[in-house]
Amino acid sequence: MTSPTQKHNQSPSDETALEVGQPGAADSPCVAVCSTLFEDVCRGCGRTIMEVSNWVFMDDAEKQAVWVRIRAEGYPRRPGTT
Repeated sequence: MTSPTQKHNQSPSDETALEVGQPGAADSPCVAVCSTLFEDVCRGCGRTIMEVSNWVFMDDAEKQAVWVRIRAEGYPRRPGTT
């Protein structure tokens, strides 16, 4: 079992990351660094404007596909990280 500290230190692209719908998995990749008004992709979570606005309507498979893509691109990016 991993401690909260160990979980926090895992890479966003970690293969063992919890999938959408699993207990303990974050539903949204939002990290409160929103920049979707004038950019195509949010600098914080890596989602497109359409993904952000439609997130609550997506099923688990659609959300998981977004999670896979944004992790591969190095998102989500938490404040204070590069």
